[in-house]
Amino acid sequence: MTARSGRVRAARITDLAALGELSRLSHSPEGEDDGDARPVRSLGLPITASQVSVFSLFRMPLGAFQPHDPLYVYEDDGHLAGLARVERDGHRDEWTIVELDAVDHGEAGDIRFRLVQQILRDAGKRAVERIHVACSDEGGNVELFMQAGFARYGEEVILHRGSGQQWPALPSDADAARMRIRPTTGLDALKLHRLYQSATPRPVFRFEGYRIPDWERQGNQWRIPRSSLTPILRFADVEAFVQECPPGTPELAAFIQIGVAKSDQPHYLRVVATPETDPSELIAYGLSVIGRRSSDARSVLTAVRTYESPLDRRLEEAGFEPISNVSLLLKENLVRVAEPMLVPAVR
Repeated sequence: MTARSGRVRAARITDLAALGELSRLSHSPEGEDDGDARPVRSLGLPITASQVSVFSLFRMPLGAFQPHDPLYVYEDDGHLAGLARVERDGHRDEWTIVELDAVDHGEAGDIRFRLVQQILRDAGKRAVERIHVACSDEGGNVELFMQAGFARYGEEVILHRGSGQQWPALPSDADAARMRIRPTTGLDALKLHRLYQSATPRPVFRFEGYRIPDWERQGNQWRIPRSSLTPILRFADVEAFVQECPPGTPELAAFIQIGVAKSDQPHYLRVVATPETDPSELIAYGLSVIGRRSSDARSVLTAVRTYESPLDRRLEEAGFEPISNVSLLLKENLVRVAEPMLVPAVR
């Protein structure tokens, strides 16, 4: 990479127009602007399908500048050539890079790398434990982050349910009880922790580092279990439901988190189930709740990790279609220390 005369700095309110245009170009479908390729390089999140407006998913936080959502720009000769937006999870001291754009005139890789390095420096100063990013495996995205010290630990398939489909009918309380479906409570934290552990490979479970108190938090800022979509979408309502195992088994069989979206964004759901569980009833129940909470037949997005198969098949049976694949990467800023243990005494 060649040295450049530009510099990385924090965004200002006066950058709004230029950043809005850069973000719009980054998330427009290929071929919509100049020629057959986009004039900028981005994370490619979360989708490129024309049935969903990608730019509508990205809400620029410039109108109410807050230090907890860092926003950086790359300025070169008075022009903005790069943008990096970070969302901070205050509960877990974690950052997520949700936007990384640069004008592609042969040096976009250098611009984006410098933006990432600035993020890592500021994260170190603020004692951030982990930095997450999800990106499409194109345009050198994965290579860029791995060069910066990130590790790829998973892949997700983004699925979309079109807005023209009908919502399933919401079951009665008696039918929900028959299906052993109920809302989550704070007392489910330990069971949810064990359910996620049983459905997740051990290296991924260790990497994400969820703790039982993380599962106790409910509400619109509830970000676990994370996916590539949760830092991007904005919800007016977040609810969660569980499906219990048959009587005599105190564990949970499946979990669903639903998000009723604000404005013109798609709704969202996320399903976690044990390998032997068929979550079809819980998926239909979650869709019926979204239909009851929303006023229109809007589309729905969900994310499924590759190791969660055949969950993707159950979602396709409910009307979802795969539209994109993304890679999940993470960088740990804290050094892991081995737990103390007893060793034989040597004389």
